[in-house]
Amino acid sequence: MKISLAWLKEYIDIDLPVEQVSQILTAIGLEVEGTDEVETIRGGLKDVVIGEVRECSKHPDADKLSLTKVNVGAEEQLQIVCGAPNVAAGQKVLVALVGCKIYTGPDESFTIKRSKIRGVESQGMICAEDELGLGDSHDGIMVLPDDAKIGTPAAEYFKVETDTVFDIGLTPNRSDATSHLGVARDLLAYLKMNEGSQSQLKWPSAELDSPADGIDIKVKIEDGQACPRFSGVVLRNVQVGPSPDWMKQRLESIGVRSINNIVDITNFVLHEYGQPLHAYNLDKIAKDEIRVKFLPAGTPFLSLDEKERKLRAQDLMICDGEDKPMCMAGVFGGIDSGVVDDTTRVYLEAAYFDAKTLRNSSMSHILRTDAAMVFEKGSDPMMTVPALKRAAQLMVEYAGAEIASEITDVISAPIERKQCTVRWARVNRVIGNDIPAETVVKILEALDFEILKRDDQAVLVSVPTCRADVTREVDVIEEILRIYGFNQVEIGHTANYALIPSERASSYAVQDQLSALLTGRGFLEMMGLSLMKTTDLVAVGQEEERLVKINNTSNIELNAMRPDLLLSGLESIKHNLNRRQLRLKLYELGKSYQRQDDDYHEEQGVSLFVSGASTAYWNRDEQSSDFYELKSEVHAVLQRFGIVKYQSSELEDERFAYGMHYHQGPKTIAKFGLLSPKICRKMDVDQEVFAAWIDWKSILRKAAKHSITIEAPSKYPAITRDLALKLRSDVSYGKIEALSRKIAKPHLTDLRLFDVYISDEMKSEGFKSYAISYTFQSAEKTLKDKEIEKTMNKLISTYERELGAEIRK
Repeated sequence: MKISLAWLKEYIDIDLPVEQVSQILTAIGLEVEGTDEVETIRGGLKDVVIGEVRECSKHPDADKLSLTKVNVGAEEQLQIVCGAPNVAAGQKVLVALVGCKIYTGPDESFTIKRSKIRGVESQGMICAEDELGLGDSHDGIMVLPDDAKIGTPAAEYFKVETDTVFDIGLTPNRSDATSHLGVARDLLAYLKMNEGSQSQLKWPSAELDSPADGIDIKVKIEDGQACPRFSGVVLRNVQVGPSPDWMKQRLESIGVRSINNIVDITNFVLHEYGQPLHAYNLDKIAKDEIRVKFLPAGTPFLSLDEKERKLRAQDLMICDGEDKPMCMAGVFGGIDSGVVDDTTRVYLEAAYFDAKTLRNSSMSHILRTDAAMVFEKGSDPMMTVPALKRAAQLMVEYAGAEIASEITDVISAPIERKQCTVRWARVNRVIGNDIPAETVVKILEALDFEILKRDDQAVLVSVPTCRADVTREVDVIEEILRIYGFNQVEIGHTANYALIPSERASSYAVQDQLSALLTGRGFLEMMGLSLMKTTDLVAVGQEEERLVKINNTSNIELNAMRPDLLLSGLESIKHNLNRRQLRLKLYELGKSYQRQDDDYHEEQGVSLFVSGASTAYWNRDEQSSDFYELKSEVHAVLQRFGIVKYQSSELEDERFAYGMHYHQGPKTIAKFGLLSPKICRKMDVDQEVFAAWIDWKSILRKAAKHSITIEAPSKYPAITRDLALKLRSDVSYGKIEALSRKIAKPHLTDLRLFDVYISDEMKSEGFKSYAISYTFQSAEKTLKDKEIEKTMNKLISTYERELGAEIRK
């Protein structure tokens, strides 16, 4: 949400630095995520001054150019070459000095330089109004009145205003702060309590004259729960046209585009009061009657964006006397009943709708309008009439309208302020400071809470209707703390911690351990987007019917949940490669989503990515990432959390060119390998990427039982033996390792494959040769050669019997 500081100053007296205002807003729960400088005229007319043309003659070498001497209040006159047909001596003009930036488009500009034009030096530019953003005309230079003072900065002459706009991350509960008046009220409460401000909130004047003769519009509400209050007024002799400049500037400063005076006034009041309004063309309301009701499912509704939508039975609609839908209540207007250029009679509506009903309609039809987002937070039911008066008053003033009816105000359900008892002791216990009761009362009154009853134990308050989220004692205490100030709460010197043993490992603790391990091994954590493009996923072989589609995503292209972590990880790889980060080791703990029959499947896993070559140094060549580098990383993770027993097999997955699959029966533990070059190319990744996926549930399950023990190194010597084995090509090293550790325990401490040899003859016969080094050591004694030989012979016989191995000598 965007809030203009200049706009805020219309309601409260504040003269604090922007940084301090940002800090205060954040402290009271309106977190400022950023600030922007906004000028009423782009560039602020910097380096543009008023000058007088003293001399004007023809350019010596160009018929359509003039050579001028311009006095801008400096010691010397400027020589400027001008191409405008209307330039003449004696004119007061706007001069862009050398160094001035001229904006020619949204993303285009150029800087005025001292230059030669057809051989004659030019020391600036005499400007037309469109070149400075002062109008649309480019027929000639802009000529000012004779009384314009030479040398006056153009920004001063045109009263250019520079504003600061706060980008506030508004939380869903803060329905009271969806407007400038709401933010001003909160800010003023803080200033009164912490800065000694005596200022009062300055509400805009909004009084209407009674009409001489009225137009009667009947209002019928069929569901009082969905629409507890509906207010309206009729205006006639309306003249639709452009809005005044000040209103355009206010709206454009917060990113709202000006349309016309009627629409702009409804938007202005929305952002001023926090009350959405809607203007109807009265001539389109059949039978001079409005009905607020639900229509049958499937009823067509042609909305302002010229799309026909099929209504749900749960969509609350504003209809005319013939039940024709004119507006989806609080969400979006209809095209047939909207205000157009020749509209002269307007029915202006301000209503209070049920938040849940409105949100369901807004989300179901993917219509995320400003009005809908206000209503779904819980608008103020007492604001309909004041906002209606304010908007009608502005239409009288800036659209020539006349009030043609009394205000209709239909209340179909009781609107009462909630009451809450707040105990002084509870306030101090929750906040952690002893706050005087008088201070608490002043804070509550500054926030418009009404004090109904007070004694030594507690205070009974009436909650403002703008605070839909304040329903409990602790909610009121939170309000007190916001204004009192989190920074005033003292930090204790002791910490209490309950030691509760659990058989389950803490997911957060295991995640920290995993992050520490991978970070220590050179990985960087990434956070892939959970949403992806359906077209991209289908292009790389994903079945569209298995994708989990999102209907109400804020980006219409990102409409599917990621079906696995590998594809979203490739997006991060591409992002980094495009920025010349060529050596990558990335990891992510995240979720993936797929449809399975009529159900949805959510899976959490760890993804690892290794790509690119390490940097070469004077003493070391660059080394490219490979399968075995990734394999060692996978083994490091599995071993860290005690996952050592699993079967391995060749990976059969079309996303991989080749790889390994670790599993316990049908349950996948990990899969890793080289990602398919075809998939990488389709994701615009042009170098090899090695990727792994590890099941998070398996890590959690083993982590709960796994403990790391520390043992002193053996004081007895280690003994090594080497063995060369000729094996069939289908025998994996994993099988050899498993057999070796089973046969040679407990003295086999290390097993290492240090060579693989395959001659042409062996290859044709389907054989290969492994050279393996064995390390034996005991913690209790020095092992004798006879013991080692006995173990080695046992290993050899087992290899020959179970693997068909042949010992090479």
